[in-house]
Amino acid sequence: MNEHSGSKHTNRLIRETSPYLLQHAHNPVDWYPWGSKAIEKAKREDKLIIVSIGYSACHWCHVMEHESFEDEEVAALMNAHFVNIKVDREERPDVDSVYMDALHLMGQQGGWPLNCIALPDGTPVFGATYLPKDNWISVLKQLRTLYTENKDKLLVYASQLKSGMQQQILVQMSQAGAALSSSQIEEMVENWSRNFDMEWGGSQGAPKFPMPNGIAFLLRFYYFTKNPKVKDYIEITLDNMAAGGIYDHLGGGFARYSVDGYWKVPHFEKMLYDNAQLIGVYAEAFKLFKKPRYREVVYDSIEFLTRELQAESGGYYAALDADSEGVEGKFYIWTYDDLVKLLGNNLEVFSLYYNVSHVGNWEHGINVLHTTKPIEAVAERTGISKEECERILDEARKTLFEARNVRVKPGTDTKILASWNALTLSALAKAYRVFGQEDFLNLANLLNDYIDNNLLENSGVVQRMVTKTNGHVSGFLDDYALLAQAYIDFYQATFNEHYLHKAKRITLTALEQFFDKNHGMFRYTGKASETLFAEKFELSDNVIPASNSVIANVLHTLGVYFSNSEWISLSTQMLRKVSVNLQEYGAFYTNWAILGIKETFQYKEVVFSGKNADQLFKQFDETFHYYLGAVSSANSNLPILKNRYQEDLSQIFVCHKGSCQLPAATVDEALEKMG
Repeated sequence: MNEHSGSKHTNRLIRETSPYLLQHAHNPVDWYPWGSKAIEKAKREDKLIIVSIGYSACHWCHVMEHESFEDEEVAALMNAHFVNIKVDREERPDVDSVYMDALHLMGQQGGWPLNCIALPDGTPVFGATYLPKDNWISVLKQLRTLYTENKDKLLVYASQLKSGMQQQILVQMSQAGAALSSSQIEEMVENWSRNFDMEWGGSQGAPKFPMPNGIAFLLRFYYFTKNPKVKDYIEITLDNMAAGGIYDHLGGGFARYSVDGYWKVPHFEKMLYDNAQLIGVYAEAFKLFKKPRYREVVYDSIEFLTRELQAESGGYYAALDADSEGVEGKFYIWTYDDLVKLLGNNLEVFSLYYNVSHVGNWEHGINVLHTTKPIEAVAERTGISKEECERILDEARKTLFEARNVRVKPGTDTKILASWNALTLSALAKAYRVFGQEDFLNLANLLNDYIDNNLLENSGVVQRMVTKTNGHVSGFLDDYALLAQAYIDFYQATFNEHYLHKAKRITLTALEQFFDKNHGMFRYTGKASETLFAEKFELSDNVIPASNSVIANVLHTLGVYFSNSEWISLSTQMLRKVSVNLQEYGAFYTNWAILGIKETFQYKEVVFSGKNADQLFKQFDETFHYYLGAVSSANSNLPILKNRYQEDLSQIFVCHKGSCQLPAATVDEALEKMG
């Protein structure tokens, strides 16, 4: 990114608050933000629209900006013949998702920057991701000529594309299958496992993206099945991610993905949504495997979030850029000369452990810190004790962290998004539940206060974000669903019933604003939202689970807590609609599969009641069990707890789909009843 003091150009994006849009405010391109003014201008002047979508931490977005959008020749062409719209995908995921769906229907692979050329009404006729300057100019000239000389051809293509997108929705919604069985979920995992990388973890090949929800599902699946391959795969994936360059060994936190097949060299942007979900996954994995490294990852990643992404208000910013001083990863990488000057006698142990050398382990003599050998191997090689090696590494990391901190830091995307902060609240709640660290609870309480004061109304209405000028962007389904899930997670860590009632209030509003009775699913946009050229129902899980899979899980969980059979039935019907795809494309339906586990395996409700209920829960919860928990240490009107409490008697009720066994008096007895 360039500094813009004394800039020759300033366009209307200067009035926006999105860091990504502001990055383009001094382009010579006459950018509009997404809105009616741009569409009206295109219709009035009968011009094609360029819809260019990206986000502030996107490296290739910066490259295309520098090559094309800062170029006077390109800008002159765009300004003369097109109406140009810039979109921050994180601010307007609804716009991003429909244009991305269109790109996929065109047979293109998705990514960002996403550049679509559309008719004056916004319907796309062309789409691509990053294009070099000459290719971009060629595309613009071809489409300008086609629109001028053969407009009908583009109109027919646009109409066919819209019909195709609508047909896709109808097909997706009409595939309702029979009720799932546990054997079908086992078959799904078997099919999916053919793409497991059993050496490095993740999916086979490159690049490698962390898929935290997939691991979360497999943890639950392993709990019930004890499938040894799944156990090995979980550990291989989590171990290698924490050892690879994708993990920041000095400051904590994960980059968005690695460009190779073994987690070594990252694409250096750090996203809140990745790190929040990975904190939760590593916390749960620690409870199952008791590996100290997983605990370290959780603690260091939470420290990263609070140091680098937490706003003074208690909310969390969206991302850190991949670039600093115009160079990808410059903040994080090291030359060997750097290390020689800084580490002195600690260099030998550090170099062996983190695989750095004078020739570099990446391109241009650069080193990316990553580990491929245990500390014991370094100790044996150097003749230094394991304990002394650990002391040396700790000292070296602190030295390099301090040295790195004086470098020019990557830019921060200062948007505070409801959905991503909901993921963060879930992460903090899970970490507190596993480790009992009061600092994590305090952070969760502070974030809850921010959400209450800025993003959540008493009515259950959720705002996606608050702008610096105190304007609001209305919430989308993921904001509602993930926030409801976050309050369920917070309840399950604290058993403060207030959070369950907040989750219920949000869910009631989501049902009113987003549920489509004709399709039996939730639309991504609410009733009052802007109408785009295509509808959007988010069904397949990605790095962030699909909003429909999240709300379906929420409905099931709240249905159990509040004895609401209609909500449980609705979640089951939603699951059936994706059951065919779940079996065929399991890796992209893992959050649905978590719901499938609740439906088909011996997923229990466990109620702890009596004066000692809290202590019984903590003892029961020390190891990993997948169940729905509730604690009654006083009389409660929560339906699942009603009439459970007896002042002079502490008991544990183990139930399955509302049918309870005789209460247990001890944790050991309750664990036997878990089966």
